[in-house]
Amino acid sequence: MLGSLLLVVPGLWLRGFAAGYVRKNAELTTTGPYAHTRNPLYLGSMMIAFGFAAASGRWAILVVLTVLFLAIYLPTILSEEEFLRGQFPGFDAYAAKVPRLLPRLTPARMGGAAQQTAGVFSRQLYLHHREYNAAMGAVAIYAALAVRLWFLSR
Repeated sequence: MLGSLLLVVPGLWLRGFAAGYVRKNAELTTTGPYAHTRNPLYLGSMMIAFGFAAASGRWAILVVLTVLFLAIYLPTILSEEEFLRGQFPGFDAYAAKVPRLLPRLTPARMGGAAQQTAGVFSRQLYLHHREYNAAMGAVAIYAALAVRLWFLSR
């Protein structure tokens, strides 16, 4: 169970960090975690989910989760990319430099139409997007897992 923290905690951090940058539908966010991956919120969610799946110790859960993520997130990401392509002229240049999901190690430097405001982390945006709920949910899940383990060990 503790090993799952190696995915869950960074996933929570990534979601929170990304939420402090994104101004959904208002601008093409290309800074912060969005300079490494076009979908840091989805990547963070996947890390959290796979962390909890690993905590279960069941390979079947990991396989089912992988299939579900492909079935749900892939069409969602492709649909969002179509929207962004139509909404922001610089999206194609951004997409050419920044991978869809697995992050690049160094941040992409954007210029021209893809460059929006120089964006810095905003605590107000983080709070507006209510990403603290993900952390509270993770704590609740770990508490439930701990209680279950405690009862099973008796």
